[in-house]
Amino acid sequence: MEFGHEDEHYNLSLNKFESMLKTNNVLFFDSEEFENIIHHYLELGKIGLAKKALKLGLEQHPASVNLQLFQVELYVMADEFDKANKLLDKLYELEPNNEEIFIQKANVLSKQDEHLKAIDALKIALQITDAPEENIDLYGLIGMEYLFLDDYDNARHYFTQCIALDPEDYSALYNIVYCYDFAEKSEEAIIFLNTYLDKNPYSEVAWHQLGRQYFIKKAYAKALAAFDFAIISDDTFVGAYLEKGKVLEKQRKYLEAIENYKFTLALDEPSSFALLRMGYCYQKMGQNDLALHYFYKTVHEDPLLDKGWIAITKYYIKLKNYQKALYYINKAVNIDSENVLYWKLFAQINHRLKFYEEAERGYKRTLELGNYEIETWIARADILIQLGEYEASIYNLEQAAEFYPENAEIDFRMAGLFFTLSDLYKGEYHFKNAIKINADYQFILDELFPNLSNNPLIRDIISKTKKA
Repeated sequence: MEFGHEDEHYNLSLNKFESMLKTNNVLFFDSEEFENIIHHYLELGKIGLAKKALKLGLEQHPASVNLQLFQVELYVMADEFDKANKLLDKLYELEPNNEEIFIQKANVLSKQDEHLKAIDALKIALQITDAPEENIDLYGLIGMEYLFLDDYDNARHYFTQCIALDPEDYSALYNIVYCYDFAEKSEEAIIFLNTYLDKNPYSEVAWHQLGRQYFIKKAYAKALAAFDFAIISDDTFVGAYLEKGKVLEKQRKYLEAIENYKFTLALDEPSSFALLRMGYCYQKMGQNDLALHYFYKTVHEDPLLDKGWIAITKYYIKLKNYQKALYYINKAVNIDSENVLYWKLFAQINHRLKFYEEAERGYKRTLELGNYEIETWIARADILIQLGEYEASIYNLEQAAEFYPENAEIDFRMAGLFFTLSDLYKGEYHFKNAIKINADYQFILDELFPNLSNNPLIRDIISKTKKA
């Protein structure tokens, strides 16, 4: 049970306990008071205080099964599963029909990725209890275990049971739609939500979710109608205004979209998403100054939102103001040096500015962060060639060939590099391979290695290979 202003008894218990901690006096509490105090601290994430309350509670009430179940919960939090299981076995002998024992057993099994066994334990708990309000929680727990197993049909079945018992269980409603989404069953989701709305026509959450489904299917008129109904049901529902704005953008009704995004700013704390979308809308209307204004506000509101920094950077790239673009992408990289999109733009801008060392560093970091696009490998190889780092370029291309075998662009470059290093055997090998894959890319040799055309030995090898 949570503490609230309306419940003086529990507030008094909590105040009494916290006052006791400041003195050397040990006061008496009944077991139910301890349960509520421990629950309160666990809800707040104050594990240290929860442990103190539990220790004192067990000293005063050593036979309390409910307090020992809190001990199980703390063991699970500390990944002490053996201790948790031993205590649960002991408690089962005392109260074999206590459903909470099976719920905690399921919790232990779930933490150990034994989800099927956890489901079995929860189903036993379901058989023991006959209180409908408790069954909702159990159905939800079983549904979550099936989600861990990616068994969306069974998960949806149990979340549907929650809705049947409590139509306003929006957590279950979201999970049902989530199941449909991951199973790629948009049509079924729409049928379910429409059926639900027939019985619950003023559910803003259901209308919102229905609008999302129509948006996915690009049925924008129906999506717009659904979001309008969500707003009619709750005119403070920020999510509905945001989604309605997205639909209006798709319909190129940018001013109306901006109005909806502005509603969200008035209803709640400034949203970086809404500010960013407003910037895009102004940009699409050609009002670049306003667009930039909102992009700036986006990164001010949330410096970690990469889309904001990328929008500013691309804005200046479009204007061919690469120095400004570089300034802002540098700021972004300094805030989040692990963002692969930042490094990719960093490399491309430096490349445009002919800052080759910095561009090479950017492409290298992009690859290190897992961007293995062929364009990235090729761009880095070409810069290394320009810098005269032939061995490094070969190593880079060898790595690229692991991801893109039988690629003419790679092999022509490898041929040119080996010819340049006077390794005629390897040069010939890669040239033959490149010609076989796609001879149209031979221009790469002339563009990147113009000196090869003056080497009669190499020209002879190339000529014979082409004739063969």
